[in-house]
Amino acid sequence: MSYEAEKTVVLDYYGALSNAEESDIANTMSVFCAEDYLWCGFHPFDKLHGTEDVAQKFWHPLKHSLKHLQRRMDVFMAGKNEMDGFNSVWVVSMGHLMGLFDNAWLGIAPTGKMAFLRYCEFNKVENGKFTETAMYFDIPHFMMQAGLQPFPPQTAAHLVQPGPMTHDGLMFGPQPAEEGEKTLGTINAMIFDIGQWNSGLSLDDELRQTWREDMIWWGPAGIGATYTIERYAKQHAGPFRASFTDRSKTKHICRMAEGHYGGFFGWPNFTARPTGGFMGMPATDKAGEFRVIDIYRREGDKLAENWIFIDLLHFWKQQGVDILERTAKVPRT
Repeated sequence: MSYEAEKTVVLDYYGALSNAEESDIANTMSVFCAEDYLWCGFHPFDKLHGTEDVAQKFWHPLKHSLKHLQRRMDVFMAGKNEMDGFNSVWVVSMGHLMGLFDNAWLGIAPTGKMAFLRYCEFNKVENGKFTETAMYFDIPHFMMQAGLQPFPPQTAAHLVQPGPMTHDGLMFGPQPAEEGEKTLGTINAMIFDIGQWNSGLSLDDELRQTWREDMIWWGPAGIGATYTIERYAKQHAGPFRASFTDRSKTKHICRMAEGHYGGFFGWPNFTARPTGGFMGMPATDKAGEFRVIDIYRREGDKLAENWIFIDLLHFWKQQGVDILERTAKVPRT
């Protein structure tokens, strides 16, 4: 399937939203969204219902803060959702929202300079309308661009993340169905591997079953990006497994693929209990939710790149630390 109709709806929506004045965002959204539209975003937005709610609480403040806002997409794809028996169609967009940070946002003081908000969104399109959106974004990354340090030093690299090395993530046209099936199969094999934590293999060898040796894991701010299996195991996967116990089973709402790309999201994806400290913060022994989006690029029969969005503000608020409130009280460095 080409998913041409669903992709066109999303692209038309992006164009209309980009051109809408702040006062007309809700009306613009109502043209494209169903009356019972559900929008799920990271903390502090969480679940919003209806276009008026989403416009007033998210888009209006963001467009007021980031002047001349533009959407810079790195991945655009669509596919049927494995989690509901391949019935619903979702259109996925990933990249950055970029503008001039001229007015405060979420208590973060403006810089007057360019700022990038990493984002990924899954849009469920039914009968030509958006019925559900999961829009996840990296607010700590945005805070760090503004001179704040919301977390202790991270184990991997902090940077404005590029798109796919192959520059083929914008799939406006149809893709071979067999390629999407291969990608989804590889993602599912990887999910099975990481869901065990007791495969009997070393972590590096376990990863080698579904990942290329030169894999890149584009992690969220606070953890960072890491390159090669050896460094990923050392800089994220190993520390993460050492930090948590009682990891729940994965609960995805949508999992899909098109061409060499695919991904999933959950609300939450899983829960786990920090017993060994995490991200330089002390252990709380209190179970927390992980709201996650993962986007993958497959090369050959293995995964080559992975872009990850984790609601770390929500996770740490469950642990008793309000990162936004804390950093709003300190000056930029």
